Amino acid sequence: MAKPLEHITILDLSRVLACPFASMILAELGATVIKVEQPDVGDETRGFEPRVETSAGSESAYYMAFNRSKQSITVNLRSEAGQQIVRDLAAGVDVVIENFPVGTLKRYGLGPETLREINPRLVYLSCTGFGQTGPYAPRKGYDTVFQAMGGIMSLTGERDGGPVKPGLPVADLTSGLWAAIAVLSALQGRSATGEGCHIDLSMFDGQVSLLTLAAARWFALHEVPPRMGTEHPGRVPSASFQAADGRWLHITASDQHWLPLCKALGLEAWGAEPELLTNAGRVRRRDEVMRQLTQAMAAHERDALCDLLDAAGVPAGPIKAVDEILTDPHVLARGMVSSFDHPVIGSFPALPVPLRFDGWDNPEVGRPPLLGEHTSDVLQARLGIDAERVRQLREMKAI
Repeated sequence: MAKPLEHITILDLSRVLACPFASMILAELGATVIKVEQPDVGDETRGFEPRVETSAGSESAYYMAFNRSKQSITVNLRSEAGQQIVRDLAAGVDVVIENFPVGTLKRYGLGPETLREINPRLVYLSCTGFGQTGPYAPRKGYDTVFQAMGGIMSLTGERDGGPVKPGLPVADLTSGLWAAIAVLSALQGRSATGEGCHIDLSMFDGQVSLLTLAAARWFALHEVPPRMGTEHPGRVPSASFQAADGRWLHITASDQHWLPLCKALGLEAWGAEPELLTNAGRVRRRDEVMRQLTQAMAAHERDALCDLLDAAGVPAGPIKAVDEILTDPHVLARGMVSSFDHPVIGSFPALPVPLRFDGWDNPEVGRPPLLGEHTSDVLQARLGIDAERVRQLREMKAI
């Protein structure tokens, strides 16, 4: 068998998180990804915390989390010779991914118009903060700015409290998923028409699109959803509860789960009241329901309570910290903690692409490249540049 994207080659001009995450997913699905990095320093995340320190050297765990299974070449995009290398490489690849500010690569002669003229089958993805058009197009931004402006931060936080950002860079991560979806869609379209395209991906647009149910409440009711902590605005009970040992669990119960939940907690007589049998009634009596359930759950330790609710068929789960998750028996049984061997730091854990195929080889965790590790090989194999010319390009600081 083979991996589904083994016939695809991607020239990745992106850096930091969103697009490197996308290209890493595509790489571990089989694509050849050539990551173009700045000479001497590389992707700026090579200097980011957290770092892995060993006697042999130091590497950024941040960089390694988003750049596995790629080749690394160093090219100075400000140099004419470096720009020509990128144009020559783009002539022979399927996809270019970039996340420079609007207009930057066009000034270098590397914009979509130029590269698609060289290679009409090219899928060229531009990922920017606010897109190629619109009043915000020139603005700069980072993950938390997009969270703030895109709405998710306004929805996250405790009742009557201020806005809170999620604990992960969700704007970056979800933009990476949008980027991967966009590339795969464009490649599928190209298989039918033979023509490539330019994709304008705005990270801000991506966050607005995720508003979904919050937007539905506004469209249907002209209601701006308030911050509700872990509670659901339209379903009761759906919230987190603290157990006797101080740990937490989360439940989400529909009408069919209500009486089994109450019976498991010793609240069956109260829970059988006709109004409480429907979600609409429980929403109306939200404060009472939350108060009763909070008191009842506080009488049990978390894991025992989870077992009790599992036996009753009530959807519930412990709120686990990262150390618990990464040692969870189900996580381990599903192979969701893997590792790679790195020439500097040795074996290091990694989270694989969470897809399992019947009919293709499954994604495998590869190691991230050393800076410029593949420069000579790629230039010689793909562009026919001999070793002497590679040496000259290094002297010119083009690579």
